[in-house]
Amino acid sequence: MLKTRVLVLRGGPSSEYEVSLKTGQTVLAEVPAHKYHARDVFIDRQGTWHIRGMPIEPARALEQADIVFNALHGTYGEDGTVQRLLDTHRVPYTGSGALGSALGMNKPLAKGQLGSTSFRVPLHRILLKGETDDTRLLDIFRTFPQPSVVKPAAGGSSVATSVVHAFDALVAAVALAFEYTDIVLVEQYIPGREATVGVIEGFRREPLYALPPVEIVPTKNTFFDYDEKYAGHAREICPAVFPRETTHALLIAAREVHQILGLRDYSRSDFIVNKNGIFFLEVNTLPGLTEASLIPKALTAVGSNLPEFLDHVLMRAYHRK
Repeated sequence: MLKTRVLVLRGGPSSEYEVSLKTGQTVLAEVPAHKYHARDVFIDRQGTWHIRGMPIEPARALEQADIVFNALHGTYGEDGTVQRLLDTHRVPYTGSGALGSALGMNKPLAKGQLGSTSFRVPLHRILLKGETDDTRLLDIFRTFPQPSVVKPAAGGSSVATSVVHAFDALVAAVALAFEYTDIVLVEQYIPGREATVGVIEGFRREPLYALPPVEIVPTKNTFFDYDEKYAGHAREICPAVFPRETTHALLIAAREVHQILGLRDYSRSDFIVNKNGIFFLEVNTLPGLTEASLIPKALTAVGSNLPEFLDHVLMRAYHRK
């Protein structure tokens, strides 16, 4: 039987470069070998594509593909850029399309689309690079609920994300976030239990199959930062032990986010379960698939595994040809 040719894109010019390398490595190792011929496409920090260590133009690389598995994270791979490139060359690929990717990556825009939903969205403000000074920050600090969360408006893996309680900390956190982006989000800190829910389209004959919630319990911080995510410090409870009605509400919320934002194939949404309800934090349109990632843990909890998941999303992409 002729195997389907899959190019696995990993790396890329993003602050999540290292995580993407690991996600791509997992995909290359777990994709069903009897059905697919997977080739590694390494994209360096400057955006140059490589196959077998040699630079190659994207157009030439894509001539060798039936499907692309997009294992990139963050800028370039998750914001609609590589999706537009793949659309131009008419190569089917896994994950959301260009518009859904751009919308999901931009946290303020995504929150703006989620006005009338079953869940709540924290109060937030947007800061633009070059238009922010101490006077503006002092005004936000005095009028905005504290503590607050400062993060790049477009990004993932909690890179350059800070919880601040004092004005000096706010100034430092904003400066750090501006090192990664031109738009910074200052958001109300919502205390509570953090939960994340993955959604897979068309899985197990369900239009939007919601995986069981995973509760994330940081061990040393008040939120799930980069170190907690990838150094293995946080406890991740799957399935999460919430009351039945809370679990049901989280599954509904994750499906709503996926559908309203026009996402495709799979996504993972992060929430805070607070005494006043469920608050949406952000969506991951290409959630990580590393050993430390949450989608693989949730798949195990429902008796599935990465090879089944990868085959499912690859077949969805293939039938979009």
